[in-house]
Amino acid sequence: FLVLEGAQAGLSWSTILKRREGYRKAFSDFDPTTVSKYTSKHVEKLLDNQEIIRNRLKINSAINNAKHFLKIQKEFGSFDKYIWSFVNHKPIINNFKKLSDLPASTSISEKMSKDLRNHRFNFVGPTICYAFMQAVGMVNDHTVDCFCKKIILKNKNLMT
Repeated sequence: FLVLEGAQAGLSWSTILKRREGYRKAFSDFDPTTVSKYTSKHVEKLLDNQEIIRNRLKINSAINNAKHFLKIQKEFGSFDKYIWSFVNHKPIINNFKKLSDLPASTSISEKMSKDLRNHRFNFVGPTICYAFMQAVGMVNDHTVDCFCKKIILKNKNLMT
């Protein structure tokens, strides 16, 4: 997800989601070991790939982040352990009434962003981190009247 979150910076989600399969193919099924070994030849090929956003900074960021993802895995035992530590390994359940109540970022996403940048990640600002937290289930921002919220809460033991 983090590759897609970074690619989305400054763009609409629909633009990225339409290209999700293109990203999956272009970035070797998001395998960090493979992506971390991409060379300048890979970058040039990706810049010609019409199935993804052809932005050199974002492409280089995905490769850079894959390298540092592997370092975090080694340091913490898994990226999962590291990333979930920001929410004490439990999803945050918010109870917003309207979509307009949802924040773009929080103090936790700001802390995550700062720590990821300290680990030399790029394109991981607080808003990107918060969107990532939502995407992977670290934060449940479904509004109180959303049918998904009830299903998720009923099955919350599946998320921990």
